[in-house]
Amino acid sequence: MGTWKIHSDTKYYFCTTSITCWYPVFTEIEYFTIIIDSLAYCQNNKGLALHGYVIMLNHLHLIISANGSISIPDIIRDFKRYTSSEISSLLKTNNQKNALRIFKEAVIDSKNNQEYQVWQPSYHPIGLQTEHFFKQKLNYIHQNPVEKGYVNEPEHWRFSSAANYSGFNNVPIAIDKL
Repeated sequence: MGTWKIHSDTKYYFCTTSITCWYPVFTEIEYFTIIIDSLAYCQNNKGLALHGYVIMLNHLHLIISANGSISIPDIIRDFKRYTSSEISSLLKTNNQKNALRIFKEAVIDSKNNQEYQVWQPSYHPIGLQTEHFFKQKLNYIHQNPVEKGYVNEPEHWRFSSAANYSGFNNVPIAIDKL
């Protein structure tokens, strides 16, 4: 598919980041909460604008833009670094030895003093140049849990912005609609 890049003339990006070896980490509420809390922190402190999201068992899709002086690559780097540390810590607490073994074996760069490689290295940013493409990707992420058979309706997946777009009030995180 080529290289994925952030371009100065593109505001919105569809990004996907996956857990190493596609290991299903997000099976308990505490793991989802790490992601939600970190996204909220990035919104409040790093200028992240979150336009759409879905957290699946082993990956997440985001539609994002940056509203401040911190770039998307820097926001994503910090997000992944922090959530990796928090997820690893929770895996240790929950005695999830298999996941920890997989993530330990996957460490690519020991110069970073990293004990575990929770996330795959890239986040594959795809620029959303048109409103049509934006809506297409938003629909794709909202349909993801339906396609996997987790729910019958997109807004029923608690860890997705589908509920935000459907007008529900009890949502885990605010989003920035277009």
